[in-house]
Amino acid sequence: MEHHVVDFGEYMPHGMCLLWKPWLVVLWAGSDLLIFLSYTAIPIALFMVLRQRTEVPQAGLVVLFAAFILLCGITHFFMIVTLWAPIYPFVGWIKLATGLVSTATAVMLFRLIPTIVGLPSPAALAMANRGLLAEVEAHKQTLASLDRQVQERTAELEQATAALAVQAREAIHRSSNLLSVVHTLAQQTAKGARDIDGFLGPFLGRVRALANATRSIERDDQSRAQIAAVVDAGLAVLKSTYGDRITAAGPALAITPAAAQQLSLALHELATNTHKYGLGASEDLRVSLTWAVSEDDFELVWREHGGQAGLQAADAGEGFGTLLLVNIVPATLRGHAARSFADGAMTYRLVVPLAAITEPADPRGESALANEIIATRYTD
Repeated sequence: MEHHVVDFGEYMPHGMCLLWKPWLVVLWAGSDLLIFLSYTAIPIALFMVLRQRTEVPQAGLVVLFAAFILLCGITHFFMIVTLWAPIYPFVGWIKLATGLVSTATAVMLFRLIPTIVGLPSPAALAMANRGLLAEVEAHKQTLASLDRQVQERTAELEQATAALAVQAREAIHRSSNLLSVVHTLAQQTAKGARDIDGFLGPFLGRVRALANATRSIERDDQSRAQIAAVVDAGLAVLKSTYGDRITAAGPALAITPAAAQQLSLALHELATNTHKYGLGASEDLRVSLTWAVSEDDFELVWREHGGQAGLQAADAGEGFGTLLLVNIVPATLRGHAARSFADGAMTYRLVVPLAAITEPADPRGESALANEIIATRYTD
């Protein structure tokens, strides 16, 4: 006799196999109920995870597991029903569906074994995270170091720019002072000249003295000149002409550009005078230049000795050269000077405060002071 696949009228309830003993029925039904509820809650939790974390790897496998567990739970639910209703065909179809889904899950699981095995462990992930954090920290420190370097370079650039601006202003100031000095030299030299030759010789000599002073500053640094370099430049022509008849000695000392200019002018006048009236007129004449530094003062001494010819001739007139030596140069350097003739020797002594030649002067400039001195003390 044939039966329909869903016909269950001839089967007896499963409870009869348990002899309808209450404790056994409750145990059987209660266990299946707990399994059903748990197997239903687990897929719900998995689907909630998939909904909130779309980047979960192998999401299809998770869906198969959720379906497999849910079907298992449904199977247990209908096992409770079979205690009173013998719907074994329905349970069989549900078990078949559960078997098919579980088979598909198992097949996919085995195919994914290499991928799952290759997934990093939590310890490896933690170690990788620590490495990444260390790398991020190192990058932060590098960026902080770069930021400090940029700030330092920016500060250095600002300092260099400020220094350049100061040097530019100083260069303009020096150029202005130098032009003022040259202008004054031209005016005052012209007052004592009778013709163009009488003007050009002294004037060009004094300009060369200023140029020599400027070159001596450039050879040392931009804000100081070594006095030895200034002296060498001022005596170069005499030494090349008269050799060891010219001597110079003194301690090393860095002086300001303005002091270098004034000393160069004084040396030029002294060298020109001795060439005309001293060394050029007497073979026995000697020139010694010395300078000394005390606690507060600087002293320069020019002495011509060993010959008689021409010494008094240098003092015959009070021209602009004499004015430079005894008035302008010492006044500009805030000191005093004197020229004396005694015992066949001529001595020029210049004494100025040490600070006047080693420290920056008043902002109005030394040339302006020199111009004032010339204007008030030198007239035709």
